[in-house]
Amino acid sequence: MENKCCIIVYAKAPVPGEVKTRLSPALDVEAAALLHAALVERALTIAQDSGLVHGELCCAPDTTHSFFQTCAEDFGVTLAAQGQGNLGERMLGTLTRALQSHDAAIIIGADCPALTGRHVAAAARALADHDVVLTPAEDGGYVLIGARRVAGAMFDGVDWGTLNVLEQQRRQLQACGLSWHEMETLWDVDRPDDLPRLRTLKPALEFFWPT
Repeated sequence: MENKCCIIVYAKAPVPGEVKTRLSPALDVEAAALLHAALVERALTIAQDSGLVHGELCCAPDTTHSFFQTCAEDFGVTLAAQGQGNLGERMLGTLTRALQSHDAAIIIGADCPALTGRHVAAAARALADHDVVLTPAEDGGYVLIGARRVAGAMFDGVDWGTLNVLEQQRRQLQACGLSWHEMETLWDVDRPDDLPRLRTLKPALEFFWPT
């Protein structure tokens, strides 16, 4: 399954004031954008370490930002736009497209530096026996979703960015008749309280911490 499962990294362009805004006032907008860029690069490294088919960096709002162009060169990934709609609509489109040429596909974001290539590879293996795999986050969301089969309504009714995302996603998968497996719960980076954990990462995050 691993050789036929592609991995896709979802990321926003690191524009100051448009990413990691909830980290204020611990980080100003410039520092938050730099941190976001470092987390995207770490996610791309995780994707490489997973041993899966390294599919693409899926970009928002489009692929034109110079940071994305640099990532394509440095990590050897193809670029694609996330497209229009809410997060669920965009992910459904991405998974549907990926499954046209792969047996399974996994999407990860850039908010979970605790995720490792080992976690991703294990999620791919879980797709041998389940339609969908999820890696829950401590804040009630999830940091990875993979699928070997999708349904048009699988993301309907999910209130993105809330504490109810995972529970609502479970209910919707059940309603669509999709089987799923959940991996171990991990932490992500959304609030100032999450920042101290970043300093403990191994390997260390390549980010210059403001004093």
